Amino acid sequence: MNIESIRSYCLKKAETTESFPFDNDTLVFKINGKMFVLMAIDEPLSINLKCDPDIAIELREQYDAVTQGYHMNKKFWNTILLDDSIPDKLIKNWIDDSYRLVVEKMPKKDRLRILGR
Repeated sequence: MNIESIRSYCLKKAETTESFPFDNDTLVFKINGKMFVLMAIDEPLSINLKCDPDIAIELREQYDAVTQGYHMNKKFWNTILLDDSIPDKLIKNWIDDSYRLVVEKMPKKDRLRILGR
């Protein structure tokens, strides 16, 4: 995946915003003020995604392009190098999981509003 395809995919998610809160090289996608994707836009391209801790370890063992979250809580975040070694569909699934994990931690009224239930 490239920057624009990830950006487009993330912005289709309900109530998602984008910004550069840290520097001009790290694009952040948030839901209700909480980060669910951080994307390094300089080479080498990479994204940080929130992940279930047990699954995070499995992904790191299975894929060379997946490592502990850079500058993040390494228990809950993975960094994925966007080197075309991982199928786009799988990266989209991981983005979906990150979004879901963040929404699940929100107050019930926010969860219901965001999920449309």
